Amino acid sequence: MSARETTTHYIENKTYDEIAVGDSAELIRTLKPQDIKLFAVMSGDVNPAHVDPEYAKTDMFHHVIAHGMWGGALISAVLGTQLPGPGTIFLSQTLNFCAVVAIGDTITVRVEVREKQAKGRLLLSCTCLNQHGENVISGEARVIAPREKVSRPHIDLPDIHLHVEGAQYARLIAATEDLDPARTAVVHPCDPLSLAGAIDAANQGMIVPILVGPRAKIEAAALEAGHSLEGVEIVDTAHSHDAAATSVALVRDGKVAALMKGALHTDELMEAVVDTTLGLRTERRMSHVYVLDVPTYPKPLLITDTAINIYPDLNIKRDIVQNAIDLALTLGTVQPKVAILSAVETVNPRIASTLDAAALCKMADRGQITGGLLDGPLAFDNAISAVSVAAKGIISDVAGDADILVAPDLEAANMMAKQLIYLAGADAAGVVLGARVPIILTSRADSPVSRLASCALAQLFISKQTQV
Repeated sequence: MSARETTTHYIENKTYDEIAVGDSAELIRTLKPQDIKLFAVMSGDVNPAHVDPEYAKTDMFHHVIAHGMWGGALISAVLGTQLPGPGTIFLSQTLNFCAVVAIGDTITVRVEVREKQAKGRLLLSCTCLNQHGENVISGEARVIAPREKVSRPHIDLPDIHLHVEGAQYARLIAATEDLDPARTAVVHPCDPLSLAGAIDAANQGMIVPILVGPRAKIEAAALEAGHSLEGVEIVDTAHSHDAAATSVALVRDGKVAALMKGALHTDELMEAVVDTTLGLRTERRMSHVYVLDVPTYPKPLLITDTAINIYPDLNIKRDIVQNAIDLALTLGTVQPKVAILSAVETVNPRIASTLDAAALCKMADRGQITGGLLDGPLAFDNAISAVSVAAKGIISDVAGDADILVAPDLEAANMMAKQLIYLAGADAAGVVLGARVPIILTSRADSPVSRLASCALAQLFISKQTQV
């Protein structure tokens, strides 16, 4: 036997001549929630008895059940891969559904040859039994068995990640339902997109918008977007710079609890925010935190700092980390896991970011950073992939399961976030923390749900700070 044969799993059939009456084959499968979802995606069968837990509670079985043809597909798998196996031609199949299959049930699928017929035909009995030995499906299949021997390397199926677009953000938005809307200065909302984002958030009860900018331009944007401004307060300003300064003054006067970027450059808004005499600085350094809904990651992923601090030193990184932890705590994450990123997972004096990572972890040990669990330096793969962690033998409570990724600088953070957005299909919401109030930074490329999620971040943060 060759080395290839000893390391490769093969799939092999049984020809008509090799098969005898009474031959059998079986497989065992436990039904998982993702099996039901995947079958629904593949078939388009979204019967609420299978995919809607709330509806299923009111149905006759009082819980989610498998599609009946899920069991039929397992029978097909045995016939196509084991008995007779590759080369089999399906002629007909009968199925009798005797009992339902629920999540967690373990099903034994068995096919047995009952008759060998002319022209290579076989009649097989088919049964599916649950873990209690109860018959859930019975029937028979008629097939044409292969005449030639087939032996092929087993094809490994791809990993499939089921992702409901916007699901993470839907939960985030739902968490704001019982909160008071935040009075929010929307800075220069003079295009239909930024104005619509503010109005949508107002309609969701997240914000009470105060539109700050040239009134004529705001009203023209509203007309173009098809939104009524009845009952919405407008603070008329001369231009975008004036809108930024006026919005900051509204914060300083205690008239608004958040800022929301409209149709102006981020630098233009932040210039007014960081003004040393009239701005909104606090003892904490400001930083931007993205909250990403990544299809291939099981929970929200925070990335920082993507927009404010270009090349932060150690003290600034401390504030960046603390801002991100505070936001994660606001979102309900208990002791968020913070991965301090570099190119490698070991301290290297020639790579400054590894020294900063080690220092930040020690600062957390000394209570200079609180509320989170830090580890670093970690490479990106070590931070988010349990497979990579196992392969490298890394012992860490953070590695492979990070809630927060702290990049060495703005360039790395911004590129990492944009790669996840444009190559991995992630949705991105974001907020600036560390100022007197949260600042909602939106982008022209943001989807409507991302804009709402950004408003939800600010609303939740304000609510948490009010409670403290």
